[in-house]
Amino acid sequence: MTLTSEERAIYEWQMWVPGVGEEGQLKLKNSSVLVSRVGGLGGLVALELAAAGVGRLVLAHGGVLQPSDLNRQLLQTHGHIGKLRIDSIVSRLSDLNPRCEIIGLPENVSEVNADALVAQADIIVDAAPMFQERLALNAAAFRAGKPMVECAMHTLDASVTTFVPNKTGCLACYIPDVPLTWKRQFPVFGAVSGTAACIGAMEVIKLITGIGTTLQGELLSMNLDTMQFRKVRLPKREDCAVCGAR
Repeated sequence: MTLTSEERAIYEWQMWVPGVGEEGQLKLKNSSVLVSRVGGLGGLVALELAAAGVGRLVLAHGGVLQPSDLNRQLLQTHGHIGKLRIDSIVSRLSDLNPRCEIIGLPENVSEVNADALVAQADIIVDAAPMFQERLALNAAAFRAGKPMVECAMHTLDASVTTFVPNKTGCLACYIPDVPLTWKRQFPVFGAVSGTAACIGAMEVIKLITGIGTTLQGELLSMNLDTMQFRKVRLPKREDCAVCGAR
């Protein structure tokens, strides 16, 4: 595929970024990304990737919109309360970028569907609130040999990292099991979710275009209360049930 004159006009300013140009923009256009959960965090990842010109987004998010979602899920509207979240997500992203192919699936990742979902994309983004979903997606991504950008937040803390099969460890290396104390509902500001989301989206853009340095093998940890940011190396366990044999 080539860029149309309309696409050149829309993406002109980001094509000025050193190392991007038309070649990098074509890579974005020809790429596909799966986002698991498209809420306060994943929704902003999807929004930034659609705006950047990623050609195909596969979006997995189940359930109907609740009033408590509206403080952070910016792809939703008040009038959509009680309706399937994914319908508003697809509609809003299509309005922003009608050139992007958007596959909206009203389901959350599980051990049952993870492999089929991962098979539909080049790069995986994990933004799920439940560790059952995260660990299932992590295992499927490593089985398929596909990179996964891991985005998370809680209260005023956020983190982002990138896992690459055969190069880094995986999520199961340092979180092998579902934490017993974890709850689905937790304190959240949309601005904290959005901070992690924008960094996660940039990780995807770098993986696709080849510009910059990704967070592969490192966790960027952010405390937005104290505004302290730090990077730490993540373990790669040889005995990991998911990636150890690699």
